[in-house]
Amino acid sequence: MNIEEFYEADPTRRSSDEENLGRDWLDDTGRRYELNWVVDTGELYLMAEPLEPVEMDPLGDSFVPDMPVELITVEILATITDRSELDSTLDGWSDAMEEPDGVGWVRRRLTAR
Repeated sequence: MNIEEFYEADPTRRSSDEENLGRDWLDDTGRRYELNWVVDTGELYLMAEPLEPVEMDPLGDSFVPDMPVELITVEILATITDRSELDSTLDGWSDAMEEPDGVGWVRRRLTAR
């Protein structure tokens, strides 16, 4: 689902605080993800977006154009309603994010719980 569909499916998501658990997760193909936890629903999700193209305006300034929401996808990995369980499940996440397949590390940790 895209990011708008994700938030529209449950209004609680839009009003909830979110904890960001890193913006530079890679899967085994090199695709980049952001990992987030929605406090009020307990949903741990991956958000993927294509690499933003950098464009030049007529004056030579660079800018990143707006990303269409349909290109920003969300995958809900798990529901973990307790913060201490989230912390113990993903203990060491900041180091794991730097691994070539950090997303695989997250999936293995969730499977083990």
